[in-house]
Amino acid sequence: MDATSATGVLHPYWPRDLLIPTYVANDRSMSEILVFLFSVSGLFLLVTWLITGQKGKTGRLGTWRRLAVCWFAVCGFIHGVIEGWFSLYYDIIPADQSFLSQLWKEYSKGDSRYVIADNFTVCMETVTAWLWGPFSFWAVFAFLTNKPYRFVLQLIISLGQLYGAVLYFYTEHRDGYSHSELGHPIYFWFYFVFMNVLWIIIPLVLIVDAWRQLSAAQTQTDNKKSKRN
Repeated sequence: MDATSATGVLHPYWPRDLLIPTYVANDRSMSEILVFLFSVSGLFLLVTWLITGQKGKTGRLGTWRRLAVCWFAVCGFIHGVIEGWFSLYYDIIPADQSFLSQLWKEYSKGDSRYVIADNFTVCMETVTAWLWGPFSFWAVFAFLTNKPYRFVLQLIISLGQLYGAVLYFYTEHRDGYSHSELGHPIYFWFYFVFMNVLWIIIPLVLIVDAWRQLSAAQTQTDNKKSKRN
């Protein structure tokens, strides 16, 4: 159900008395927007999966490592393109009918901070777009070419993603989950919770993985030094 703001403009966002004077309703359906998002993400995943299955100079990557590289490819798309759009056009999104603006207006049903250009979301998404987006594609390149710094990149990106996601949830928790319809199966549980908790769970796993890989490399270096001495 739409709500009427103080200016008489109808909008579907929470809290119900939210003022969005420039809001224009989407002319694209939720299904169109979600099909686009998951189709393109799936394409990035599929192409990266096929590329990582090729035998390189150091042999084929294992299944787990291929999945991790696929994750970074999808992150590069989401951070660089989707979140990059928000970082550039956050101030006109409520009135704009470009496809990516409509995507953000749809997502804002789960978190209206995006449609009102909340300071935290603008700052957090800008950092994410312009750092973790390019870094994610760099990580894909690093793993495909077996660069020695690949796990350093994995650790840096994952720490950044985890920190941003924790702040994202914690700031909304302190606001009393007032920017979404609490408990709504799609807008709250799918948009707000599920689509963001992935950037807590997966980065945590990758941080542990990078920790182990870097620790093993440092142990090997230390052992070589002790043998020389």
